Amino acid sequence: MKNKSEKVIDNLHQKQKVFFDTQATLPTAFRIKKLKALKKEIVKRGKDIYEALHKDLRKSGFESMTSETVLVEKEISKMIKMLPLWNRPHRVKSSLINFPSKDYILPEPYGNILIISPWNYPFQLAVTPLVGAIAAGNTVVLKPSEFAPFTGRIIKEIIENVFDPSHVVVLEGDASTATALLQKKWDYIMFTGSTSIGKIVAKAAAEHLTPSTLELGGKSPCIVDETAPIGITAKRIVWGNFLN
Repeated sequence: MKNKSEKVIDNLHQKQKVFFDTQATLPTAFRIKKLKALKKEIVKRGKDIYEALHKDLRKSGFESMTSETVLVEKEISKMIKMLPLWNRPHRVKSSLINFPSKDYILPEPYGNILIISPWNYPFQLAVTPLVGAIAAGNTVVLKPSEFAPFTGRIIKEIIENVFDPSHVVVLEGDASTATALLQKKWDYIMFTGSTSIGKIVAKAAAEHLTPSTLELGGKSPCIVDETAPIGITAKRIVWGNFLN
């Protein structure tokens, strides 16, 4: 027997599939309108976002701006600028077997998207993939990390002020919520987090042959050779390693 959380997920999942089938998300003008509204709401709630990030991760306002909100705002601006071009049919060379013909690539959304985001950049790594999914004309369910609850709450409030839940919705919750979400059939899954959880996500996606993007854990190597100024090199390595 399904619990209350599973029933909520079933209901939202079905509503979003129905909304997508109406093709309401397809017009470029609709997508741009929503992206502009999202950016306006993010700018309006900037102080609240910084306070939430400080409560969750003790981030300063400057670091919250440079590593979180500015990156999201730039991503939205780029999508708004480029979407009319990216959304056009693209002429490609015809195959001899189809002669005479004119061939095009027509950009189309995947459909209903699931995004599961991590705790370490809880605003940027939740909203940036969301922006891409919206720009591409999809409906989205976003599951923010339960380990950054204050930021997750602000994201939910922002999304609710901009989008109808049939288009975009934020579902808070712990690992059991993520597990329930992964049991549904999605058209695309985006996950950022650990390799161990990434394996679980990949397995769930494979059950339905669902395409997915997995941004998993790892460290960035740094090579220092004899030409490097050691003092400034060490300073930059330490700064980069302890950022966030």
